[in-house]
Amino acid sequence: MKFYSQSFLYDDPWSIVSLAYLLRYPNPYASHILSCDVISRDITPAGTLRTTRLILKTGSLPRWAPKGMISKAESWILEESEVDPLGKVMRCTTKNLDHVKVMRVEEHIHIRQAEDGKTLQTTEAMFLSGFGWGLTKRIESYGLAKFKANLQRSREGFFIILDLIRQSRRQPMTMGAPNSFLASHRMLNGSDTKATTHHDVPVTNEAGDSAPEDPPRPAAGRGVWTRLKSWLRSG
Repeated sequence: MKFYSQSFLYDDPWSIVSLAYLLRYPNPYASHILSCDVISRDITPAGTLRTTRLILKTGSLPRWAPKGMISKAESWILEESEVDPLGKVMRCTTKNLDHVKVMRVEEHIHIRQAEDGKTLQTTEAMFLSGFGWGLTKRIESYGLAKFKANLQRSREGFFIILDLIRQSRRQPMTMGAPNSFLASHRMLNGSDTKATTHHDVPVTNEAGDSAPEDPPRPAAGRGVWTRLKSWLRSG
């Protein structure tokens, strides 16, 4: 069994970060997400919002994987989230529903309001294989390495959604405006916007080493809007 943990501090308020997390798909960096559907949503007696979503992802197997290890490189993911608007806390758990004998991956996300109006996100993941045949540790290590390698790409897509929400809140409300914030930005002229400062908070992984820091994120501006418009047109 392998574990991974990392914390990340956003300068954006909790309301924006939690909303962006729920709206993170689709984005140009998530081409591996084939579908994302809400299968249940309700408000608890405590006033929290609970949502269950079913996500279909595609991927690839390593070259050393035995032939017939899995029937197809797609996996159904169950995502269960709960948002507490009063306590300004969001919890989210995702886990794969198939290929669990090859490897079970469970990820826990905790997003809460920090000091000075900032937002702290903590990510914890577990990788457990029951495949056997002398490949258990190799499969778990591959899953961990793949997860860590994809973190930066996932964060880039998440930042695009953050930029869209931040920009949409700066726009004046007009009668008859589109309800979708994505649609409302199809007509943007690529005006520059100030990038949000963010900070990696060092934590330890399963080996006791500090989790590696991600490279600096490019400033959000004309490049972001250009990439986004190209992606929207191609879809």
